[in-house]
Amino acid sequence: MSKLIWVGFNMDTSCVEAHFTNGTMIAVDCKAVETALDADTWQRSELDWLIYNKPLEYLQAVFSGEIEEYVKRSAEHRLMD
Repeated sequence: MSKLIWVGFNMDTSCVEAHFTNGTMIAVDCKAVETALDADTWQRSELDWLIYNKPLEYLQAVFSGEIEEYVKRSAEHRLMD
């Protein structure tokens, strides 16, 4: 099994990328995720924070299907303020 060597946001492609020791790469198109979630402006800013500050957690949420729950929680947090 190859190990993860780098994960981050690529501004040129608008993708969060994960690079592995065996040379493979996984890229998630962030704009496509936002479109699929039908995220509003506030939710997009929450996703942007996650993308820039915790890209590995973003990938984990996308692949586990928890990204929709993350977006819903961010909307609930806004309503509580």
